[in-house]
Amino acid sequence: MPDRRARTADGRFARLSAAGRIWAVAAINGEARRLARLHDAVSARFQKNDRVVYLGNYLGRSGAVVETIDELLDFRRRVLGRPGGRACDVVFLRGTQEEMWQKLLQLQFSPSPGQLLEWLARAGLETTVRAYGGDLQQGFAACRDGAQTITRWTSALRTAMNATPGHTALFAALRHTALTDDRGLLFVHAAVDPSRPLAAQGDAFWWGREDILQLTDSFEGFRRVVRGLDRERRGLVEGEFAVSVDGGAGEGGRLIAACFGSDGSVVDLAEV
Repeated sequence: MPDRRARTADGRFARLSAAGRIWAVAAINGEARRLARLHDAVSARFQKNDRVVYLGNYLGRSGAVVETIDELLDFRRRVLGRPGGRACDVVFLRGTQEEMWQKLLQLQFSPSPGQLLEWLARAGLETTVRAYGGDLQQGFAACRDGAQTITRWTSALRTAMNATPGHTALFAALRHTALTDDRGLLFVHAAVDPSRPLAAQGDAFWWGREDILQLTDSFEGFRRVVRGLDRERRGLVEGEFAVSVDGGAGEGGRLIAACFGSDGSVVDLAEV
């Protein structure tokens, strides 16, 4: 997975080194077939020194969770297999779905595991549980039985994930955000809190309610902030200091990849 060149001094943040153009892929939400078509479209336009940033929410309600992760891994191999390809050419950000999956795998440590599992189920994580061979009702039964039974249930899910080639490595490589060397572009999953510095955003990247399109000034000196989850699924929307690229994949909409030039402008767009 991404090597040290894809990181800043803080391992939560990926650095896009010597990037030419950058393709930013919006929330996928388990739409594996749509993602494969998008990859074909991007591959046909890919140029030397292009980079790819996936903006989170690979898991989701659409059902093809395992197939989506497999497709992500396959396209990463295709990009890295080009002449001069490097591990830092492809970056995966952590989305809300991946954050919730991590919480579920640590369910036994929650002070209120039953309530947490109910919230995760409402948020659409049952599809991912089924994808890795689990049964959500068994999870609820385990919550009633206690921490030891919960541990056996989550361990079985983790074992199934570990048995699927490359999946555990991808989840371990997820970053909170990505930024260009010149701090021209900052890529996030859903939001930033303009009142906090980048290193102190905490869970604002996933759960922040601020709409980055309403930024009235540069955040931390970045020319533009790019997000992949728009709760209104408005497609490509550009503001002076921010860009949103969520077309509503997994919710009946389209999957978008926007290509950004070094000056922060959108220079190409792929939609499927």
